[in-house]
Amino acid sequence: MKTLRIALVAGEASGDLLGAGLMRALKARHANVEFIGVGGPRMEAEGLRSYFPMERLAVMGLIEVLGRLFELLKRRKQLLADLLKARPDVFIGIDAPDFNLDLELKLRNAGIKTAHYVSPSVWAWRQKRVFKIRDACDLMLTLFPFEARFYEEHQVAVRFVGHPLADAIPVLPDRSGARGRLGLPQEAPIVALMPGSRGGEVAHLAPLFLDAAVLAQTLEPDLKFVLPCANAERRAQIEPLLAGKALSVTLLDGQSHDALAACDAVLIASGTATLEALLYKRPMVVAYKVAPLTYRILRRMVKSPYVSLPNLLAQRMLVPEYLQDDATPDALVEALLPLLSHGETQTQGFDEIHHSLQRNASEQAADAVLDLLGRQSCS
Repeated sequence: MKTLRIALVAGEASGDLLGAGLMRALKARHANVEFIGVGGPRMEAEGLRSYFPMERLAVMGLIEVLGRLFELLKRRKQLLADLLKARPDVFIGIDAPDFNLDLELKLRNAGIKTAHYVSPSVWAWRQKRVFKIRDACDLMLTLFPFEARFYEEHQVAVRFVGHPLADAIPVLPDRSGARGRLGLPQEAPIVALMPGSRGGEVAHLAPLFLDAAVLAQTLEPDLKFVLPCANAERRAQIEPLLAGKALSVTLLDGQSHDALAACDAVLIASGTATLEALLYKRPMVVAYKVAPLTYRILRRMVKSPYVSLPNLLAQRMLVPEYLQDDATPDALVEALLPLLSHGETQTQGFDEIHHSLQRNASEQAADAVLDLLGRQSCS
């Protein structure tokens, strides 16, 4: 059987998770697969030969990118040369559109099939990117149905595959079991603090979340907190912020899903983690902050009335969102504390959304990639 060479590039932890699932599904369908590109520990564990550490692509915000622009351009130029030399059967860009779409365009022009897994938010801002996507991608794989409809309207080849997290997370999470695994008390009210997985997110949001936690604990002395750290770097970033704070908080190394299963409510950064909180049926308050200039630019460009995935999926203000200057400790606590006793008013629609996204996403994505190749490589 011919060896199938697949190139993948992921730019952050959520992409690493998606890429690993896709790689497993591809290996189940083809006995001889070689994976090259850029990815994190999950993708490397599935056999990816990563040209450089994925963390070098994890940059947050428009202004923040400028400080790393020279490095990013240099890495992309070298990666393009490496991939043109390797001539993979297909290139799959996983999220990271500002990095991947230019790669995809050049690789496609060089005769290499290209797919993009995880749609950029073209339906919300910079909608003209859809024309570049049409030129760069042989196939767009979307996680959400409203995205697929947008691409169909713009004559872009697309397949809605569902979301792997909806497949992996149980419809009825085990709160008691999760608390036992984490050594947390079974009866205490617990809030998960999730300020993001990237350094820039944590720099903006962790101080805010911890200040809100101190205020909430002052109002509710029995309240306890759990904060999953995405990696050792994020833990080292967060630990100094706790100095001098009389806060009942348990830091975790990873274990974000156990934290969500164990908690009663979540204070959370906008991003993929909000979908995870929805799938665990946990009420949440969403916050986000970026550099002031980045925010002023984005405010002019974004057309969507919502930023968090639960609200985008529901097409209504299902969960509260606090952005930039509106994200204050007082505002977050005022929205958060009622969720501890009346969270079901927010979560009652979460089950329906969960079921709509359960489609065996990794398998669907793998089938779509092989269909793109005409399955001739599998014979």
